[in-house]
Amino acid sequence: MSALIEIKNLKKYFKTPHGVLHAVDDVSFTIEKGKTLGVVGESGCGKSTLGRTIIHLHESTGGSIYFDGEDITHVSAAKISELRQKMQIIFQDPYSSLDPRMTVEQTLKEALKMTKRYDSAQMEVRIHELVELVGIDKRMMHSYPHELDGGRRQRVGIARALAMDPQFIVCDEPVSALDVSIQAQVLNLLSDLQDEYGLTYMFVTHDMSVVRHISDDICVMYLGQAVEKSESKELFLKPLHPYTKALLSVIPIPEIDRNRKRTILEGEIVSPVDPKPGCRFAARCKYATPACSQPQKLEEVLPGHYVSCCRVREINQDTLK
Repeated sequence: MSALIEIKNLKKYFKTPHGVLHAVDDVSFTIEKGKTLGVVGESGCGKSTLGRTIIHLHESTGGSIYFDGEDITHVSAAKISELRQKMQIIFQDPYSSLDPRMTVEQTLKEALKMTKRYDSAQMEVRIHELVELVGIDKRMMHSYPHELDGGRRQRVGIARALAMDPQFIVCDEPVSALDVSIQAQVLNLLSDLQDEYGLTYMFVTHDMSVVRHISDDICVMYLGQAVEKSESKELFLKPLHPYTKALLSVIPIPEIDRNRKRTILEGEIVSPVDPKPGCRFAARCKYATPACSQPQKLEEVLPGHYVSCCRVREINQDTLK
């Protein structure tokens, strides 16, 4: 399958009074058409900034972004407007991302106007199609965001993204603000939409259980850098980076009699402002040696399985046999 999204050595830095914040630092990956890449990591690791930079809500500091083979790293305002119809985002908080003065119908109508493809009659038909598609009752069409629960608000956000008929959607922690039962409904809706329309997702989350359910491939980020990438099943079966192992060790398991050793991370998180060369996880890693102060890079340790750790083979001898 061909790649819809390809990013190469992408960087996004922000100037602060204390120095330059390396929010996204030299990240590379591809997302094949119709697939989902899960991007996971702690809060503040650059996941959301990465997604927003890809779709030009932030301008990149360095590196390259390709959409369906076309270089879109530096494009005009007119081109960005065109890309908005192909690349959309579902935000984390459905309440703050919806205009409180607009009803469901008005919100979707505003999105459809941007496409410039519908007259008034066609727009009404399309709005009814969208609300039915995402499971919103038509009686809610004239409701305002504050009159809807969190699940319905997020469905409106999904419908607004779909109104543009996009090929690629950044899902920026779309279920983290929802109850667990509602999370499952929204995740299943996203999966059904992907199957029906061939959508390509980048799914940003800090919840490893969620990313396991929905992702084909996973990229683990730590302080702006990708530390491990592989197929979803492979990552859960054979986590190789110490940080990935720590994330997986705290996933709740529904077996009361099963004891599992959790990895407790100690040490301080280094600052992402003007960071020193070397592994940024080293200050919290029990395997760290002086060699970890040298620049690290992703290397293919197993077929399709990439890890950024100079000691990866040494600390995973049994797994890599």
